[in-house]
Order: sequence, then C-alpha cells, then structure tokens
Amino acid sequence: MERPETSVVHGGGSQEARPQDLPSIDKLLRSDATRALLDAHGHSLVAGEARALLEGLRAQAVAGGLAAQALQPRALQAALAARVQARLTPRLRTVLNLTGTVIHTNLGRALLADSALQHLLAVMAAPNNLEYDLASGGRGDRDSIVEDLLCTITGAAAATVVNNNAAAVLLTIAALAREREVIISRGELVEIGGAFRMPDVMASAGAEMVEVGTTNRTHAQDYERAITPRTGLVMKVHTSNYAVQGFTHAVDEATLAGIAHAHGLPLATDLGSGSLVDLAQYGLPREPLPQEMLAAGCDVVTFSGDKLLGGPQAGLIVGSQGAIARIRKFPMKRALRMSKLPLAALEATLMLYLRPERLAHDLPTLRLLTRPAGAIRALAQQLQPAVAAAVAPRFEVEVVELMGQIGSGSLPVERLPSAGLAIAPAGASKKGIGTALDALATALRALPQPVIGRIAQDRLLLDLRCLEDADALGRQLPTLRELLG
Repeated sequence: MERPETSVVHGGGSQEARPQDLPSIDKLLRSDATRALLDAHGHSLVAGEARALLEGLRAQAVAGGLAAQALQPRALQAALAARVQARLTPRLRTVLNLTGTVIHTNLGRALLADSALQHLLAVMAAPNNLEYDLASGGRGDRDSIVEDLLCTITGAAAATVVNNNAAAVLLTIAALAREREVIISRGELVEIGGAFRMPDVMASAGAEMVEVGTTNRTHAQDYERAITPRTGLVMKVHTSNYAVQGFTHAVDEATLAGIAHAHGLPLATDLGSGSLVDLAQYGLPREPLPQEMLAAGCDVVTFSGDKLLGGPQAGLIVGSQGAIARIRKFPMKRALRMSKLPLAALEATLMLYLRPERLAHDLPTLRLLTRPAGAIRALAQQLQPAVAAAVAPRFEVEVVELMGQIGSGSLPVERLPSAGLAIAPAGASKKGIGTALDALATALRALPQPVIGRIAQDRLLLDLRCLEDADALGRQLPTLRELLG
C-alpha cells in the first residue's frame, strides 16, 4: 500500500494548516523538484517566487483558511512551478479578434504584412543604418528611410514621421504656431481618443485656440473674420470618428488654403485614418486622401500609420518643404521620433503601395476589409458543428448574418456585411442569460489564444471576418469544452 504523502514540515494529520506548518524558503528550494526549476531558470527568479508563494500561504493560514493539503510537497512544487511559469508568460499576447471590428484600437489596430514582419526581424537581428549614410559614410537622418516613399505615394515635397498621429498634430501646431493663435472650426474640435481632445492638444502645443462657426455650420467668412496679426496657423480636422448629419456646412480645403495663403498663413489638416488609396475601388466607403489635401493647397497633412494605412503605430507628416523643415527642426521632434522597430515596419508597409495591383492581397488590413461576405459565411458553416459540440449542452450555436465595422474612428456610420456564429444559452431563463454569457466570454478569454467576441441581444457573437485560419479556433475547442465543464 502506498504511504500517504507528508507535509514538508509535519506529517499530514490536520485538515487545516497553521502558520508554523509552512516550510522555510531554504527547505523548499533544496527539494529535488525545485532543483530542476533552479537549473532551468536560476536562483533569483525561483527564490523570489518561492518567497511570494509562502507569504501568500502564510496569510491564508493566519486567516484560518489554508488546507493542510496545500503544504504537501507535490502541491507546493506545483504551485511554485505555476508561479514561475506565470511570471515568464508575456502580458502582451496574440488574440483572435472576432468582434467584427477590423481595426480594433484595444486589440492592436492594424495587422502587419508578412513582408513588414520579415523586414523588421532582419533589421532587428543585426546592426543597421538607422542614422548612417551608406553612400557618404557619415551621419544619416532616420527620416530619410521613409521620406522618399511618402513623397512618391502622396506627391508631397517633404515628409517626416513621429511615434503616433496625436504626436504629429501636437508637433505641427507647436512648430508652426507656438505662442500664436490657431483657427479651427467648432465642429472639428474632436476627441482623438483616450480623452485626448483637440483643445488639449492646442494648449499642450503652447498655442491659443480660436473657434469659428458652429457645431454644424462653418463658413469661409468665419475664418476670414478670425484672422489677426497673432494668427499663426489655420487648422482643419477630418471628423473621422463621428458624423454630423442634416443642416451642415464646412469649408473645403481648397477654399481654406486660398484664405490662409492670402494672409501668409500655413494650412494644416489632420486626416487621422491614413487611407492612401481610394477605398471606393474596393467597394468600401471613401475616405479623404493626403494626396487630395496636398493638391488642394494644404501645407501640412497628418495621418496615422496603424489604421487604414495598415502599418505600425506612427504619425506621418507630409507637406511643403518649408513647413516640414520647420517641423523637423523643432526641439520637440526628437522626443517624439520613431524608433527603429516601427520605422522598419513602416518602410516595408509603404513599399507595398508601390504595387497597388497587389495591395488587397498583400496588406492584411485591406484584405480583411474586402473579404467577401460569402466566404465568411462558408467559414461559419464549416465551424458551427464543432463549436456547437464544444459548448453543448449549456449553449446552442447558429450561423448568422452580421454587420461589422472598419474601426479606430474610421467611417463610424458605415457597416460591413459579415457572418459568424451566435451562441445562446440553452433553455436558460431570461434572468440567467447574462450570467451564462459572461461565463462563456470568460472561458473564451481564458483559452491559450484568447478569443474576443461581443455580447449583443442575449447572444455571444463571433464575427469571423478577421479569422483567416479556422484551425486557430478549432484546435482550442477541446480546451473550451473543459473550461465550461
């Protein structure tokens, strides 16, 4: 007969452990099982986790809620190994975005293309010419890595980049209008995100904001009347993250450029979403292009790199030679510059635009946005039996038509026809539906590669537009079944 396992300190008798029953850290670290952890991970990490483990167990024992079984050697070793593994597991993880929002801010926005990933890895694995001119052998400028590409694609005379679009707007205003007035329509005082509002940007840049017009209507004479000797910049913001409908009027860039330039002032416009191609050719709603803004006479155009452009987080600034030179020389520029990682990814992403015929295939963001609803529906029909088996008998699954969205503040009113799976509690009373769906959502998030859907109309919806690999979900279904019990 196998002898019962005994505690590290005492024999196993009582049902509830006392603080004095806990082993010392030294004794725990000297055990054979812990020695394997020490060999694999070193003393510092394992000892630190052992100390934290015992402190937690001691607190439970003092409170009178620690079972004696928790101090058995195998239980302690398992708990310590689990702590070490948890400490070494990255917090930043890949997830399956089944929310129906393609460019999801909380889920990392745009996916990088394979060529961008390969270029990033290659450049990061060795020294590189980030600020080294290979032709002259002297110091180089990191902006030069992408400036020519941006000028070729947009038609700009010059370009520079910073670490995100909020920084691009902040830097532009600070460089062109610090301690001066910036004129902007009241209807364009948007909140960019995370409570980062245009009035706050103006104040942070050291400029005085002058609002003109009303929320829904602003006219050319409103700008004309607002210009004074203290005016430093006329600003226009594309309201990509909301829409005002009905009795509205806005001044177009060409008209505004004429007004600004007649007074010797620069005109800057923030497009935010960063579309570099006409989306209408792919059957998608149209967004204004930097090329069009420059052709209309804008001196500076700012936009994002990780939205419709489909690249890494970046703030891209294109425009005239004079305006970009002032922005590049402004002291704040160095604090906001891009590092080599996103710069490498941005370069490779921009190169995809040199082959526009292949863009819908090579650029993940555009590929997902243009994915046919019929193909998504076929995938849902393929996955439905396996998903239904994994969540039975507690839930039922059906294939449904869905409407998704582009996301990240781009085209907020427009919807994308899609398809997916709707999971609803089987036979649950109306009162228990919310609890059941929350439990299901929690189980999906607990999978090795978490699955993120959305709850709506008493169902958990899995929109499959962004699921290109069915196995990424299918191979996790046995684990989901275990989690649901």
